[in-house]
Amino acid sequence: MLVSSPIELLDTRIGEKEAIKVFKDAGFEAFDMSLFRMISKEEGYYTPEDYVERAKNLRKYIDEIGIVCNQAHAPFHNGFGAEGNEWMMDRVIKSIEIAAILGAKIIVVHPIQCLNYAENAQKLFDMNVELYKSLVPYAEKFGIKIATENMWQTNNGSRTPTDSVCSRSWEFCKLIDAVNSPYIVGCLDLGHVAIMGADIPAFIKAMGPKRLQALHVHDTDLIHDSHTLPFTQKMSFAPIMEALGEIGYKGDLTFEANSIFRNYPPELYVSVARLMKDTGDYLASLINKAK
Repeated sequence: MLVSSPIELLDTRIGEKEAIKVFKDAGFEAFDMSLFRMISKEEGYYTPEDYVERAKNLRKYIDEIGIVCNQAHAPFHNGFGAEGNEWMMDRVIKSIEIAAILGAKIIVVHPIQCLNYAENAQKLFDMNVELYKSLVPYAEKFGIKIATENMWQTNNGSRTPTDSVCSRSWEFCKLIDAVNSPYIVGCLDLGHVAIMGADIPAFIKAMGPKRLQALHVHDTDLIHDSHTLPFTQKMSFAPIMEALGEIGYKGDLTFEANSIFRNYPPELYVSVARLMKDTGDYLASLINKAK
């Protein structure tokens, strides 16, 4: 089991190669390639003209320093189903190719949730079955699995989290089963389950190892999508890791806890990343112990 972290946040501050080097120097054997900025139309960032060459250059760099890209994250695309769909779909497909060039085994592609879930649950479900089925040929072409993720929306009145696509285990399982392809799997965001008030170990056991093949690991105060390091807020990680071990989870342990870096100066990035790696190794040991 590899322990990895996205380079998001650090790459916007010090550049992607320097961000990857931080995690390498901290002892990480893998990193998660965050490609969110592909929809910002930022000049020079994996543009349609140079994305393959840039990805190949980055692959050469990571091979040279001895770290692998185990997982990636496609740009956000909540506007699918609205104007701009074709442009955003193009960026998602290009991100799948980039991830494959870098050697990632899985890329997370968010489900469509551009509509109010409470009023459009079935419509969103159908749109997402269509989305992931349409991505299967690209997964096959590039040799990479695509993971959908459990999401949440905001209650407009109270501003608190409320249900969205795949926020409940039965719908997460139903969506993956409906697409019915070995290339479409699940990435369980543990913090998203927590802020929805669901039983995380029960969620894990409902999904099982065939569907659940990737993780986003971070801590929350059970209200906000905090994306910070485990053991800094209110989630209980021992029973979560035990459940992963009990189902025979075979994926990696990938953090999505980059907010931990937010207030630290660059001189301390490696030290912060080293704490993250030690935390990941500890969590992985709990999973292995429960197998």
